[in-house]
Amino acid sequence: MDNQLDYEINKELGECYLFMGDFDKAEEYYRKAAANNSQSAAPYMGLATVAVQRSELDKALVLYQKAAAVEETDKALCGIGLVYMEQGKHEDAFDYFARALDKTAENMVALNCLVRESYQVGCVEKVLPYLTAALETGVETEAVRVTLAGCLIYLGRGDEAREHLESVLGANPANSNAKELFATMAA
Repeated sequence: MDNQLDYEINKELGECYLFMGDFDKAEEYYRKAAANNSQSAAPYMGLATVAVQRSELDKALVLYQKAAAVEETDKALCGIGLVYMEQGKHEDAFDYFARALDKTAENMVALNCLVRESYQVGCVEKVLPYLTAALETGVETEAVRVTLAGCLIYLGRGDEAREHLESVLGANPANSNAKELFATMAA
């Protein structure tokens, strides 16, 4: 068999074993896939996921960084951010989530974590362009709009927040998060 076919088979087997929760087998096949094709980030992403499942954060960080070095994807950058967030390195986490969103505005994991870290670091204003960009993609518009409204309320920009909440409630009067934020503003 050629290396590309070996790579594909080993990567698929790694994914299957990871899905089944057999981390030893998943790691074995991801390592084989990485040996077959060192120019693909996928095996390193798989190995990083195995490391996270085993709570080996330092190892996961190295593997996410290796994946990002091969191919800097939003998922690899987000993985680095998640590890930094778990380690309490909030500024670093914020930066990696922002970089992930610069690549893919609709990465909801990165967006949610970026918002969370912005409150931790005290730079909520910096997430507004990312939330606006996510709105423009049309993905999870309601949730993004409510989050944006929450950030605007926090920043003392109630009129702008009200517009977003009215938009959400106009389309979905049952949205409990929007109702709660609206009630908070009225209080």
